[in-house]
Amino acid sequence: MKKVVVVVAPGFEEIETITCVDILRRAGARLTMAGIENGIMEGSRGVKLLADCSLDEVDPSEFDMIVLPGGQPGTTHLQNDPRVIRIVREMNASGKTIAAICAAPLILQTAGILRGRRVTSHPSVRDQLDDVEYSENRVEVDGHIVTSQSPGTAMEFAMKMIEILFGMDRVAIVNKGVIANIQ
Repeated sequence: MKKVVVVVAPGFEEIETITCVDILRRAGARLTMAGIENGIMEGSRGVKLLADCSLDEVDPSEFDMIVLPGGQPGTTHLQNDPRVIRIVREMNASGKTIAAICAAPLILQTAGILRGRRVTSHPSVRDQLDDVEYSENRVEVDGHIVTSQSPGTAMEFAMKMIEILFGMDRVAIVNKGVIANIQ
């Protein structure tokens, strides 16, 4: 059973968060939403959600993948949380998959794991990413780091994570149910 943690902060981007959670659960991942705050959190567009647990309860050694949604001020909250940075660094050191969408690659930069990597992001934060090979691709994979651009690329991002965790056969099965336009 593949285990994934999605870290959520107030101001999360709703489409990115919910698409990743939904699609990864459809694929059979054992997914945990971990909040940097307890209780209900409100996204950048007013959608509210309740995380499965507190980030304090997350042991990175138990997960195969971490997913960091974008959104503002969600990304800033994640970027400024030392627990998030510690978990990202630990998972990176273990070679586990680290996935960040929209502005969330800034979190990976703060953690010091992007130097020399090929990454993409929302165009609005491109100039804030230092010492990277910037890609215009909608989803970019460089080793165990997966990045994507925006809410509009969330489905492709989620399908890429399924491919990494389970392979293309599982992508086809999930796609048959959701009928995404995935090439």
